[in-house]
Amino acid sequence: QLQQAQLAAVMGPDLAAFETLISHLMSSANEQRSQAESIFNLIRQNDPNVLALKLSQLLSSSVHVEARAMAAVLLRKQLTRDESFIWSQLSESTQTVVKNTLLSALQSEESKPTMRKLCDTISELASSLIPDGLWPEILPFMFSCVTSNSAKLQESAFLIFSQLAQVVGETLMPYISDLHHVFLNVLNNSSHSDVKIAALSAVINFIQSLSSLNDRDRFQDLLPSMMRTLTEALNAGQEATAQDALELLIELAGTEPRFLRRQIEDIVASMLQIAEAESLEEGTRHMAVEFVITLAEARERAPGMMRKVPQFVSRIFAILMRMLLDLEDDPAWHTAEIKDEDAGETGNYSVGLECLDRLAIALGGNTIVPVASEELPAYLSALEWQKHHAALIALAQIAEGCSKVMIKNLEQVVTMVLNSFRHPHPRVRWAAINAIGQLSTDLGPDLQVQYHQHVLLALTAAMDDFQNPRVQAHAASAVLNFSENCTPEILAPYLDHIVQKLLFLLQNPKQMVQEGALTALASVADSSQEEFQKYYDVVMPYLKTILVNATDKSNRMLRAKAMECISLVGMAVGKNKFKEDAKQVMDVLMSLQGSQMETDDPTISYMLQAWARLCKCLGQDFLPYMNVVMPPLLQSAQLKPDFTITSADSDGEIDESDD
Repeated sequence: QLQQAQLAAVMGPDLAAFETLISHLMSSANEQRSQAESIFNLIRQNDPNVLALKLSQLLSSSVHVEARAMAAVLLRKQLTRDESFIWSQLSESTQTVVKNTLLSALQSEESKPTMRKLCDTISELASSLIPDGLWPEILPFMFSCVTSNSAKLQESAFLIFSQLAQVVGETLMPYISDLHHVFLNVLNNSSHSDVKIAALSAVINFIQSLSSLNDRDRFQDLLPSMMRTLTEALNAGQEATAQDALELLIELAGTEPRFLRRQIEDIVASMLQIAEAESLEEGTRHMAVEFVITLAEARERAPGMMRKVPQFVSRIFAILMRMLLDLEDDPAWHTAEIKDEDAGETGNYSVGLECLDRLAIALGGNTIVPVASEELPAYLSALEWQKHHAALIALAQIAEGCSKVMIKNLEQVVTMVLNSFRHPHPRVRWAAINAIGQLSTDLGPDLQVQYHQHVLLALTAAMDDFQNPRVQAHAASAVLNFSENCTPEILAPYLDHIVQKLLFLLQNPKQMVQEGALTALASVADSSQEEFQKYYDVVMPYLKTILVNATDKSNRMLRAKAMECISLVGMAVGKNKFKEDAKQVMDVLMSLQGSQMETDDPTISYMLQAWARLCKCLGQDFLPYMNVVMPPLLQSAQLKPDFTITSADSDGEIDESDD
């Protein structure tokens, strides 16, 4: 009865009650909000016409900006083609009121965030109606806004246009020369940066919507004006505007690289200049780098385009190398209490890391290796440890893209890295180990066949670096990379030495070192197969001890890795050797399976994989365990993928919307 009374009041002639309901939808008090939500949903189900009219009324007449903004957002949700879509249930007169109110509210709205929300709502509705010709007034309205003297209306029209380009692009073909004129005029003559950015967005979206290259090329002559939007913003110190422009240009480089081909030299030169300008914000420089890398990656659709740009590769390579120098010697790296591999790494460093990898994959070894050969020796011979570190990191990053060319110079590459194992700074030694690990993956199995002796001796020696547990752990991890691309025959002569070192590391007090050793042992067992039999009696007791004793929450990963290692060792040595220990191991796993584990416990996924290996190893002897293993396995198979869908409002409320 209370709900009925509230419903009657909200649906009555007085708008205040409805406005209160809308304000309660934004309440931080859960109970108040959920009550408001249920009343709102009731109105939508019982009388969508009243709901649409009330929201329209609120949009046009409320004095509270929050209420108008919320009305725009809610209206958009009701007009989105999903389960809450109410348009088709509205009477013709209500539909007319909604369309007219949206356009008049846009003209009178003073608040910029609300105006942007209105643009989103109009775009949402128009995208449903324009294809069937059900909103004939919208395009003339947009043209009148674009040519008006009001910067706010110009910006609004371009924002709507950007969102509608994919829907209306082809419909506008008859007006293509008018559009060209409008775009050119605003980009060249508007004094408002927001209007220019909105126009830039509209142009780029429109170009992407045109299916024929000839039609797209009719807008080629806008490129200098489009680029000027960026340079003028930078010259005026408006970096936020410049970043908006860069984001749009990156999108264009990714989707329509050929559109840029005639101006490519000037555009890339401008971007490299921005990337090199130390006076600019880091974010701006990173975006300029992103633009250049995106263009390099687009070479399938625009082959040969980037090769025309003089000095392009050497300049971008030099920029990325300088970024790798931005590394702080963080004490957390040396204490190695936490897993954090990124201790001391900066935003610059991360961008340099990622972009070197992408650049090498995009352009290949014939282009990158000559430049790297010129650039890296000076870094390797420098006194500062950061430079030596950067050279080794760069080598690891370009290996995947340059593997064919680097394999031809294998001796030079391997010698360069192995010499760095003796560097006085532990972070450089870590980077050398890191490079050997990466090269083992990218240049294998050639590297393993030719340099097994040098590499394995260097890695086992690095495991003795007790002053630097992170170096020890990384040396163990690199043994894993090396052995994954390796035959049992190559590994056999070194097994005594490697297994002895790894068992020693298993007793290290640092968890990171123990985990590295476990993973390496598992990999060595997997790669050496029957050769591992003779180490079984020494190794298995250690592994079982960890499995049984690593019960603290802080040791969960250690226990999980022990499971992985035991199951791989069992598979390597075979059923006869493993049978006795298998029962003990299974009992531990069964008791774990029955215990309550937290949802983020890595044990769960490692355990499922361990069961699978144990089953493979034991065959029919695994049958008694089936009734324990199968229920959680089926349960895991039925898990819903864990993802959420968020609506990023035009205010950029969700900065991470790319994710």
